[in-house]
Amino acid sequence: MVYQFSNSGTNMATTIASVHLLFLVIMTYGLPFHRAACIETEKVALLKLKRGLLDPSNRLSSWVGDDCCKWRGVFCSNRTGHVIKLNLRGLEDDGIDGKFGGEISHSLLDLKYLNYLDLSMNDFNETKIPKFIGSLERLRYLNLSAASFSGRIPPQLGNLSRLIYLDLKEYFDLNRYPDESSQNDLQWISGLYSLRHLNLEGANLSRASAYWLQAVSLLPSLSVLHLSSCGLSLLPPSLPSSNLTSLSVLVLSDNGFNSTIPQWLFQLRNLVHLDLSFDKLGGSILDAFSNSTSLEKLKKMGSLCKLKTLILSENNLNGEIAELIDVLCGCNNSSLEHLNLGFNQLSGVLPNSIGNLYNLQSLLLWENLFVGPIPNSIGNLSNLKERYLSNNQMSGTIPETFGQLNELVAVDVSENSWEGVLTESHLSNLKHLKDLAISNNPLLPNQTLVINISSEWIPPFKLKYLDLGSCQVGPAFPVWLRNQNELNILILRDAEISGIIPDWFWKLDLELDQLDLRNNQLSGRIPNSLKFTSQSSVHLKGNQFSGSLPLWSSNVSRLNMRYNLFSGPIPSDIGERMPMLTELDLSYNSLTGMLPLSIGTLYGLQILYISNNYLSGEIPELWELWDGVPNLLVHVDLSNNNLSGELPSSVSSLMFIVFLTLSNNHLSGELPSTLQNCTYLRNLDLGGNRFSGNIPAWIAQAMPSLWILRLRSNLFNGSIPSQLCSLSSLHILDLAENNLSGSFPSCLGNLSAMTSEIEHFRYEGDSKVLTKGREDSYRSILYLVNSIDLSGNALSGDVPGGLTNLSTLGSLNLSINHLTGKIPTNIGQLQRLETLDLSRNQLYGPIPAGMASLTFLNHLNLSYNNLSGRIPTGNQLQALDDPSIYRDNPALYGPPITTKCPGDYKALNPPGGDDEDGAEFEMKWFYLSMGIGFVMGFWGVCSTLVVMESWRQAYFRGVYKMTEWIILVIQLNVARLLQRKLNLGRSQSLS
Repeated sequence: MVYQFSNSGTNMATTIASVHLLFLVIMTYGLPFHRAACIETEKVALLKLKRGLLDPSNRLSSWVGDDCCKWRGVFCSNRTGHVIKLNLRGLEDDGIDGKFGGEISHSLLDLKYLNYLDLSMNDFNETKIPKFIGSLERLRYLNLSAASFSGRIPPQLGNLSRLIYLDLKEYFDLNRYPDESSQNDLQWISGLYSLRHLNLEGANLSRASAYWLQAVSLLPSLSVLHLSSCGLSLLPPSLPSSNLTSLSVLVLSDNGFNSTIPQWLFQLRNLVHLDLSFDKLGGSILDAFSNSTSLEKLKKMGSLCKLKTLILSENNLNGEIAELIDVLCGCNNSSLEHLNLGFNQLSGVLPNSIGNLYNLQSLLLWENLFVGPIPNSIGNLSNLKERYLSNNQMSGTIPETFGQLNELVAVDVSENSWEGVLTESHLSNLKHLKDLAISNNPLLPNQTLVINISSEWIPPFKLKYLDLGSCQVGPAFPVWLRNQNELNILILRDAEISGIIPDWFWKLDLELDQLDLRNNQLSGRIPNSLKFTSQSSVHLKGNQFSGSLPLWSSNVSRLNMRYNLFSGPIPSDIGERMPMLTELDLSYNSLTGMLPLSIGTLYGLQILYISNNYLSGEIPELWELWDGVPNLLVHVDLSNNNLSGELPSSVSSLMFIVFLTLSNNHLSGELPSTLQNCTYLRNLDLGGNRFSGNIPAWIAQAMPSLWILRLRSNLFNGSIPSQLCSLSSLHILDLAENNLSGSFPSCLGNLSAMTSEIEHFRYEGDSKVLTKGREDSYRSILYLVNSIDLSGNALSGDVPGGLTNLSTLGSLNLSINHLTGKIPTNIGQLQRLETLDLSRNQLYGPIPAGMASLTFLNHLNLSYNNLSGRIPTGNQLQALDDPSIYRDNPALYGPPITTKCPGDYKALNPPGGDDEDGAEFEMKWFYLSMGIGFVMGFWGVCSTLVVMESWRQAYFRGVYKMTEWIILVIQLNVARLLQRKLNLGRSQSLS
């Protein structure tokens, strides 16, 4: 009975509560089967609002008829008929897209019962937020986010004392409007004492930097605060009051506080979400805890027990994270679900305690300095869906507990130094896996992760992203991929795979965003059947693929087929078949034929590399203007082919070209004046051709930012234009092996790029430079090379002393000219000089003693000149001991050549003193050693002759024959001499 009575009482209480609730609903909204009609004045107000708005999508077409409560986006009270909600959001929940613009009418003030207004996601064309919105005193919800408003936030909004939700996110672009006219204060928010949600992301609050925390602390009910990208520069070290006890979400990202993490942030006990990313925070990640005592206190207080999201990425935080993980694990049941500490300088090993964050769903620790292995406890994170540990310095094996994460969707541990073996046991339970990246860092050798997965294994997942770069996947193409028909990105670079790609791969009917198989030993032909998505990329560089070039879908944007065995002509319709190409690299193949004219139709092409092939014929007019729009090419390399003829006139359309490399072809003619349009040119390499005429002086004016000018091995004549000396960025000048004449330009010492450090124009590109007696190719360190090569011409005059101002010059080659005069005495100022070649000129005088101070010098050639005097010694010259360096300088003497000066024939030590006694002692030992050697040698021979009779007889027989032969030779020579004298006497008597 007691149980039944209690149960009846409970039912009765529930019934009474339900009746009360129903009564409140009816009183507020009216009966559900009876709805009040639209208020006429409010209908008129809405129509005025409609007339002021621009409605390109005709979304307000339903705003007709008498009942405005049925209009799209309008909501009325069922009880009173008043408009209480107006939702004109640009993108509605039903997916219909359409942005309003125009003017917001004052008629909104006639909607006196309006408590909900949403004008977000529209385009009001940078108009100001209407001040009269602050008079809608019943508003509880106001959303003007992403609606293209500008100017200051009207302080009248502070009159909305009933407002609970305010969102002005991204209404203002701080970078676009940095002036004071758009700077806001926060004094107006003090009147919003009912506010729970405040989002001012993107608003310029730089004027409130000093007091923003104090201002928001006056809002006792505030639960959600978004102030990211607001131009705040100060993160206060302490909390001015304790009114923020209700705060659960705090987003302060992208403000550039440039400070440490203050302690008060981790004392907000109701905090659920904290985002301090992109804030230039520095110091140890534990700076929020002043000492170990406060650390223990935090553990006991459980201050972070409710925290579900912690984002501290993109800062400069350092130190280890073990203690932070201990704090986060200090609760009986940690709530943390998302931990993002990526892109910092955090170090140390990942602690085993990380496995105690049982609710963790995403772990982002990429781009740090973590070392050591992945802890085995990682297998305890049964809810983990994302794990990103890429670009650290971690090493060791992948633990098998990795396979226990059966909720895992994405894992990226690439660009580390993994080793050991990865088998199917690591992957068998990952049925939700979509992204898998375990590539090794190719710059760290001797770290090999072997992918040893059975060819019979069928994965339980369908991958979209797979990266096993720099792992040992081969030698065969991985068969376990045969059912992975949802792949979008496949990266198997440097994976030691060889042989032919199996047919089943081509039949997977994949639609790829990226295919990267570079630097393997794959061979065979590639079919045209592959499909690609928009802006996709294909990297097949460094293999042995052969046959004709494949042409894939028109969506491919980047195509790299360098270093293969493709042959035959480039398809004539490549421009029509692959019109989206922005990068095309077909270098180092065996392609033949002419350049197809359709390449000129690739209007988005920015990089064109077809060097080191067998292309022939003239360069067609590829680069004509397209309806007045200049060509977008930035890099062009057609070097090392058999191209001939003159440069096409359409080269003038390459208005954005930076690198133009046409070296080692058979191009001829004079440089066209249309090249003057290429004002952005940084590298002009036309070496190894048959260009002729004078080097144009306009190069310096038209291309003032040149880094590299390489015109070697052509037929240029005339003098070197002095205007080249004004190229302040030039650091490689190569005019060697031409027919240039005239005096050596004395102004070359003004090339200021070779007098300063290279950080000002760091870049990457391809170029060949003759240094140290050989031609080398440079790419990633090309910006470090400073070189002048004017060899193989007919230049005359002195070597100008101004050259010694080029303190960072690394290579100087002036050989095979007609230079006269002396080597500059201050040549020792070229402290970075590694190569110096002045051979085959007519230089005279001594070698400057300062040359011995060139500590980087490792290649020197002064041969075939008229230099004189002693060769300097010391420092680097001691290592340069090849006599050919100084060949054919008759008046030079001293090591390493054999010619000695007169003083070298004198006694090594003067007589007298201790030195004389030492020399006498050494001479005694010399004579004693010589005597002992003579006796040993004499008796070594004689004792053998005494003992061995056959040897003795053979020896004396040989001596006898030798004696007879010598006597005979002497007699014959005497007879010939007497006969010659007799003949001479006869001829004199006859005359």
